[in-house]
Amino acid sequence: MTLLSICTTETIQSAASSLKSGQLVAFPTETVYGLGADASNAPAIARLYETKGRPADHPLIVHIATLDGMGQWARDIPEYAIALARDFWPGPLTLVLKRSELAQDFITGGQDTVGLRVPAHPIALALLNEFIAVGGKGIAAPSANRFGAVSPTNADAVAEELSSHLLEGDLILDGGQSLIGLESTIVDCTGPAPMILRLGAITPLMVEESTGLVALESNPSSIRVSGSLNSHYSPKAKVLLDVIAEAGDGLIAPDQIPTPNGVIRLSAPSSIEQYARELYLALRKADQLGLGVVVVLQPGGDGLAAAIRDRLRRSATR
Repeated sequence: MTLLSICTTETIQSAASSLKSGQLVAFPTETVYGLGADASNAPAIARLYETKGRPADHPLIVHIATLDGMGQWARDIPEYAIALARDFWPGPLTLVLKRSELAQDFITGGQDTVGLRVPAHPIALALLNEFIAVGGKGIAAPSANRFGAVSPTNADAVAEELSSHLLEGDLILDGGQSLIGLESTIVDCTGPAPMILRLGAITPLMVEESTGLVALESNPSSIRVSGSLNSHYSPKAKVLLDVIAEAGDGLIAPDQIPTPNGVIRLSAPSSIEQYARELYLALRKADQLGLGVVVVLQPGGDGLAAAIRDRLRRSATR
């Protein structure tokens, strides 16, 4: 396993060749870091699942370079899905569509759908374009962490999480801190109207404004997607929501909330965007410090704040 701090053109080309030969490459996106494998290579995908400790029926998101790639991986694409792709790609939005023959069971978890995204990070896009240049079609890339754990938002966190599981020839591309810090919004586009399956930086209101359709809420019978389990995004420390922190606890709270005596302040964000960007860093810091409890005072409001609360609810579920 090699961590590459300077991502030159030659580095990106080498990483694309590694992916095409069946190796794993962790790379930055604007949401979190992904662990990539050739989405058309069954043995490589099997290794990805093994490396993450991910259940085989949990589908993967395929990252593509442009909107034009949708037609390779999906069929019967509705007009509102095309509108969403035009408005928000590259960006933190995953569209779930009816799969084409290219999207095999080992990518979709046996479902008749596939999740697609064009990431908005220069290194991710450069890697995707180089991968296409060497004959690839898409990169499957769940978050670069062990299954159920806190997603990494920088290369050091990827190395900390996965270095003992990666093999010689696998790579970690260092692209700095992820700008958003939360995983992409996932929208089911297989029905007559968009359905939000996972909250993220692209809000339901933004989806409605793009499509002219009311965004539906997901239900228990919805399609299986990444990050949909009740317990997820969890540090080793116990996460408690909206309670009073006691001495020895870690604390994540907006900056106007004072830190009680004896409490270890992990994050004091001054905006919702900073809250999202620092959340996973703060949860990882709690484990690095060996804390047993992290108290989190949740932000109120809609949009990104609702996505933060969604991740916190799952991280607090044991």
